[in-house]
Amino acid sequence: MRVVIAGQGYVGLPLAVRAAEVGHRVVGYDVDAQRIASLAAGRSYVEDIPDQRLGPLLAGGAYRPTADPAEVAGFEVAVITVPTPLRDGVPDLSYIEASAELLARHLRPGALVVLESTTYPGTTEELLAPVLEKGSGLTAGTDFHLGYSPERIDPGNRQWRLENTPKVVSGTDPAALAAVDGFYRQLVERTVPVSSCKEAELTKLLENTFRHVNIALVNELAMFAHDLGIDVWEAIEAAATKPFGFLRFDPGPGVGGHCLPIDPSFLSWRVERALGHSFRFVELANDVNSHMPDYVVRRLIGALNERHLAVKGSRILLLGLAYKKNTGDARETPAARVAELLTRLGAQVRAADPHVLAGVHLPGQRSGPLSQVGRVAASPEELAAADAVVLLADHDDFDYAAVTTHARYVLDCRNRLSGACVEAL
Repeated sequence: MRVVIAGQGYVGLPLAVRAAEVGHRVVGYDVDAQRIASLAAGRSYVEDIPDQRLGPLLAGGAYRPTADPAEVAGFEVAVITVPTPLRDGVPDLSYIEASAELLARHLRPGALVVLESTTYPGTTEELLAPVLEKGSGLTAGTDFHLGYSPERIDPGNRQWRLENTPKVVSGTDPAALAAVDGFYRQLVERTVPVSSCKEAELTKLLENTFRHVNIALVNELAMFAHDLGIDVWEAIEAAATKPFGFLRFDPGPGVGGHCLPIDPSFLSWRVERALGHSFRFVELANDVNSHMPDYVVRRLIGALNERHLAVKGSRILLLGLAYKKNTGDARETPAARVAELLTRLGAQVRAADPHVLAGVHLPGQRSGPLSQVGRVAASPEELAAADAVVLLADHDDFDYAAVTTHARYVLDCRNRLSGACVEAL
């Protein structure tokens, strides 16, 4: 089939490549001309899709990246995988609406449209369907199929990939569900049909809210345990030996990516708007997790004070700018807030990350791109020159033996290191 994937980021690109690999003719559409130029040249910016997978698909014509809206014409299946950010606490669905308006101009009877972008329950039927119907003159359920299938991409996860992660699927009616299920069964090992799009939309928010709340729990516990003189990491290790009734979550410098800093707030916003109630668990988790970078900086200030050093003028080396290990994904990364606070306090901030490209703009920083921070390699010279080293993302690429050998003090936010110079979060 002719398949259009609108959005070629961490969700859309793996989906487009997989669809092309199983035999579809795929158009990868994105409004970012630089991103499209990179893909057309066979250069992937998503770690899960190496250049070697792109090359044969481009050469054979199975996959064609484009920024030309006219190229989406003639699709039989279209999947929307565009961002859904928050603007002042309110979901911004303008990218979904823009994609829908474009697809509507080329929508034909019998076609299938699927939304994968994370959003609040009701979006597919209450927002997407009317836009598609208005722009095409067709009716969902009568003339074309419409469904929702939440993305479950975990960047950098080598065990659970698109192909072997169960895919939740839904449709606005039984025929639409059958069409959505039939499409994704070609791409993944297992599909999980649910009764309506609202259940599928809530599934995604439930998954991420569960993680968000539990990470907030261990983050707050880590702060209290430190003040009580208790090793929270040892307690977590011991608790994780229980074979039932406990699921491990680890503290860290904050949460990043699209899922945790943003997605649970969609549910909170929907509950407040529709029911007039606050979602207290989400609001508390937001408060705890969003202030973890501030706590990291407070801990660093205390450590420098013990060494008779002021933050102002101190040389600080940040290890890891991505929000999670072994990826270049810097969306909503807590490293941006840590760097911002330290810079405001007058510290000389440098950063090392082998995955995040120098000069990249990191979303989530309030006072400008993190590209203003000096980028260096985590060399023995840089480690030794730093008054403090802060491990924020524990990439496997870092030479941790060199860190403990040459650094004078390390604040380890990931419990990756040990030694006389190391202090765990």
